Amino acid sequence: MNVLVTGGAGFIGSHLVRLLLGEGHTVTVLDDLSTGKLENLPAEGGRLRLHVGDVADQSALNAVLPGQDAAVHLAAVASVEASVREPVRTHRTNSEGSIRLFDTAARLGVRRVLYASSAAVYGNNADLPLREESEKGPLSPYAADKLAGEHYLAHYHRLDRLDATAFRFFNVFGPRQDPSSPYSGVISIFLDRARRGAPITVFGDGTQSRDFVFVGDVVRALAGELTRTSERPAEMPVFNVGRGSQVSLLQLLELVRDLPGVQPFDVQFAAPRHGDIHASVADMSRLRATGWEPRSALSDGLTQTLQSG
Repeated sequence: MNVLVTGGAGFIGSHLVRLLLGEGHTVTVLDDLSTGKLENLPAEGGRLRLHVGDVADQSALNAVLPGQDAAVHLAAVASVEASVREPVRTHRTNSEGSIRLFDTAARLGVRRVLYASSAAVYGNNADLPLREESEKGPLSPYAADKLAGEHYLAHYHRLDRLDATAFRFFNVFGPRQDPSSPYSGVISIFLDRARRGAPITVFGDGTQSRDFVFVGDVVRALAGELTRTSERPAEMPVFNVGRGSQVSLLQLLELVRDLPGVQPFDVQFAAPRHGDIHASVADMSRLRATGWEPRSALSDGLTQTLQSG
């Protein structure tokens, strides 16, 4: 299968690229390298091609989409904080880029499109665990753009112009998540500071909770859906991707303290950030019904991530 991965030089994308290459697929990566890194990818050549470009640039899409069997759309400005600060700039990538990709794929006959949405679409919904049918309440431009992307993709799916699937990622972590990036996840930041014995800042009181899922489990879900052999459903499938386990930041800090190789560290508390949600955990029944199961316990994933740094 020929597969385009947008954002393929980034954290999640590079793990997916390596998995797809290992399964024998031919992969084209579209990445503007604003946060993605060349060193995240294996050497070009053979079944891997890199195109440096912007997903919101029509000429870049015209260059990479012809001849593809499928596209996995991971490219995004993956930061709630950045979207609050610069909503117009982030909207161009997160919304306009998505629509351009979906429309170009449909026009060129690229049938399979997978889309990385976010658990942020649920907002501060207190009806936990969050089911795919749960009420949505985006609290930031980032979350609003992700939910809009789902609706646009579902439009193309209903018209039978695409065979599409959306995945709502919860808090993904693992190796190659850059702790110095302003878009990085809390685990990579905590581990980087704990490794050095530097103070760790928690925004809020630490009781806020997340559903942390290892990147290897996430990309297995994506790769499995790419090769789905069942009939195309009338309505676009949407899947939560988490572990179904609720962990507070205070609990996470205790797990980090117990990891081999970390230094003693202090914890500082700061005001909550605008747009951040308080509690989140996924109902994973729908994805598990496909045969997928998370293989990495949180403690094991933390150890792998720490050792990769």
